[in-house]
Amino acid sequence: MSSKRTRSSRNGTPPADAAAANDALATRALPMRAFSKSLPMELLRAREAVMRRFRPELRNHGVTEQQWRILRALAHGGAMEVSELAEATCLLAPSLSRILPDMEARQLISRRQGETDLRRSVISLERKGLRLIAMHAPNAERIYDEIAAQFGTERLTQLFTLLRELEETLEAQNTPATSRPRSKARAPSARRAR
Repeated sequence: MSSKRTRSSRNGTPPADAAAANDALATRALPMRAFSKSLPMELLRAREAVMRRFRPELRNHGVTEQQWRILRALAHGGAMEVSELAEATCLLAPSLSRILPDMEARQLISRRQGETDLRRSVISLERKGLRLIAMHAPNAERIYDEIAAQFGTERLTQLFTLLRELEETLEAQNTPATSRPRSKARAPSARRAR
């Protein structure tokens, strides 16, 4: 008999109920909601489910998820300083500084010094990067159409709206009223806001 089974038997708790008893004990002992009700984890799980659809095609085109985010941000927002690009792609500056040299070596992007501050770099999309986006775009749109067909176009639009409202609500709590709004507005439709 295993030690786990022995412990359960000694307590008088059947082995099948041991996990449930441990969960109940943890829930009572911790002053927080159950892990299954964690908003960050639910968002991460949803993101992972979506990205599982996109990853194979990105791999086929030789780009990582982070590189794709950078290409998309530059394609839709134009040239950006590194700090702006980090914010637009939700990448930390150290991660971005590791990713950009490879993309520059592959001629997907270019980097130049800022006009007003030579210490700042401005990142631009190059023709090769634009071609890569054009090659991947039909596959990406097909995947979006599949997701919309499975989840529902109206529900997907609602999800975009709710996620944007959640972000804006939480950001409003953390941002002083005098600070400037984000420079790049997001597209409202589910088709464009990706």
